[in-house]
Amino acid sequence: MFVTLWEFFYGHFFRFWMKWLLRQMTGKCELQRIFDTYVGAQRTHRIENSLTYSKNKILQKATQVIQSEVDRCVEDIMKEKNINPEKDTSFKICMRTCLLQITGYKQLYLDVESVRKKPYDSDNLQHEKLLLKLWNLLMPTKKLTARISKQWADIGFQGDDPKTDFRGMGILGLINLVYFSENYTSEAHQILSRSNHPKLGYSYAIVGINLTEMAYSLLKNEALKSHLYNCVPGVPTMEHFHQFYCYLVYEFDKFWFQEEPESIMYFNLYREKFHEKIKGLLMDCNVALTLKIWSLLMCSRIPDKSGVNHEVHSVTVLTILWKAIQLVFNFCAENICLCFNLSTTEILI
Repeated sequence: MFVTLWEFFYGHFFRFWMKWLLRQMTGKCELQRIFDTYVGAQRTHRIENSLTYSKNKILQKATQVIQSEVDRCVEDIMKEKNINPEKDTSFKICMRTCLLQITGYKQLYLDVESVRKKPYDSDNLQHEKLLLKLWNLLMPTKKLTARISKQWADIGFQGDDPKTDFRGMGILGLINLVYFSENYTSEAHQILSRSNHPKLGYSYAIVGINLTEMAYSLLKNEALKSHLYNCVPGVPTMEHFHQFYCYLVYEFDKFWFQEEPESIMYFNLYREKFHEKIKGLLMDCNVALTLKIWSLLMCSRIPDKSGVNHEVHSVTVLTILWKAIQLVFNFCAENICLCFNLSTTEILI
């Protein structure tokens, strides 16, 4: 009840007068103050909120425009807010970038949804070629004896005909599997091999399709906004969605072997645990979940044929240097944030 009342008064009264007061003090509108204070996803999130909750119809509609209308929309915003491009030379560039990210995210979801809705069609030659391509990428030395075969179980499908396993995610599940296998072939072979572990093994293809559903749901629920706003200085595309999927596949394999489940029967439990872990990471406004292949080499548990896990440590000069850079960066970031807390950052909402 209290929260609802606060939101009402803040949105209708307090926010308006706070914006007016700050404009009188700084000579800049809220959009300009955001650009002066924030970077990355924080900046784009705040611009999106400012435009969405604005009482100005032109500003409200800015988050709904298509990519081809972004430049004209930026001009309209500058006219409405009386922003002189000669005095504020960076505003146009920053606003254009933010609008491309905001509208691009919406379009990316529509694109992914469109592909997801297309069921796998065995009568579609392109679908069939893509499926056979997956086999050839994962099993280059082993020939598929027939289109419908028990061999599909070797790469983690449940039935003799993989088309039945794509029902939930449609052709999107297959496209993601092929993308990872084609762009990270050696890693795909490694993970496929690990998935055949006698105790900790899992169905590679089925888990891959499951992770497609996870990536899709995170995109749909807007949990990927901070990640994409930080990683893509413009329009996010299907390529960026596929890259995030690759991150999930690689990280889930590491997570699975670190957790050492008693049985594959507990898959849903650990899948949800992994899901919560990823959602937690995505809540950080500075998040950028990129695939780091070399991270497994630092300290990974590699199971041998007998089922015994061996700790493998690769401490190289490059690893030590990278860790040092990370420590310095984190130290600087923390101090910068501290400085902002001592300034007017907190009231620039």
